[in-house]
Amino acid sequence: MSAGPMTTEVAIQQRDVRLVRSRQPAAVSIEGVSHIFERGRPPVLDGVDLTVAPGEFVCLVGPSGCGKSTLLNLIAGLTEPTSGRVTVSSARPALMFQEPALLPWLTASGNVELALRARGVGRAQRRTEAERLLAVVNLEGHGGKRVHELSGGMRQRVALARALAQDSSVLLMDEPFAALDAITRDVLHQELARVWAEQGLSVVFVTHNVREAARLGQRVVLMGSRPGRIVREWQVDIPQPRTIESPGVSSLATEITRELHVEISRHGH
Repeated sequence: MSAGPMTTEVAIQQRDVRLVRSRQPAAVSIEGVSHIFERGRPPVLDGVDLTVAPGEFVCLVGPSGCGKSTLLNLIAGLTEPTSGRVTVSSARPALMFQEPALLPWLTASGNVELALRARGVGRAQRRTEAERLLAVVNLEGHGGKRVHELSGGMRQRVALARALAQDSSVLLMDEPFAALDAITRDVLHQELARVWAEQGLSVVFVTHNVREAARLGQRVVLMGSRPGRIVREWQVDIPQPRTIESPGVSSLATEITRELHVEISRHGH
């Protein structure tokens, strides 16, 4: 069923949740961050400020080359900002990419166990925990399958289970569903929304798909480019469960797309 207009009761509940989260330490705090890849070249990011609350789902959208993935890498600790500060509540955020990057010689369970092994989890416990995590992403009974036996959607579910195996409260996702067909992507939207709610994760989700951002996010952040800056944010007060066809999602996506086109035309992308 499509999500209709938000009731007063739901609006009050969501407002109260935001008030509680605003009093907690941030899951991710980005303060005045700029980044230059090469000396003498223009910065890819300039003066970016962004705070992600505990348990918040934030989607980043923007023109190609605006620095969305660079910002995600800075949060992940894969690189250091040229200036400014990035603070993350979790010791090491979990990271998911567009490609699942599973090891083909391992089973689905084996790929999840690899992340558990890196955490120092014992062999006996790894098998049980991998089975539990595969069940979380609705792959119960598929742990013994090799990567080539899994569909594209199933591979991304394994990648999600592997990310959850890192036991991080912060999940970073860089266009994880971009290569999937529309039906599979829609199913995984539902799965991700469920896992996010059940696990209490803070999610930063990069996407070029504006409707995907409106479907998933509690907040959508639009970045401009040359250099990358945050130009506008939308608080998404559409209760879950949502669908990609929900009137509220469609209306918000139209508004965000209009602003995105302004940014694209401004910089000649």
